[in-house]
Amino acid sequence: MTYVVTDACIKCKYTDCVEVCPVDCFYEGETMLVINPSECIDCGVCEPECPAEAILPDTEDGLEKWLELNTKFSAEWPNITQKKDPPEDADEHKGEEGKFEKFFTPEPGEGD
Repeated sequence: MTYVVTDACIKCKYTDCVEVCPVDCFYEGETMLVINPSECIDCGVCEPECPAEAILPDTEDGLEKWLELNTKFSAEWPNITQKKDPPEDADEHKGEEGKFEKFFTPEPGEGD
């Protein structure tokens, strides 16, 4: 098992999860974070820290797409290990539907 970041993170990109991760397995894209599944130790400390409820165990149904996306982009995006301020409009996008189609971009973020 591993944890994955889902589309609930897109345009919210809170980094509370990054701060508690003991193995630094988060990677930053322009509009969201992802977890490297091969680095994740399945401890689960990140899940309750996410204000957007975007982190889920990959054992939940329907997360295959997110496991693939996390695997792909964690190999391409820079590592992030320190908490940053979320985007100014993060709260406006919290809970919004259809964020992947509207806002996802494969562009990398800044990382640390």
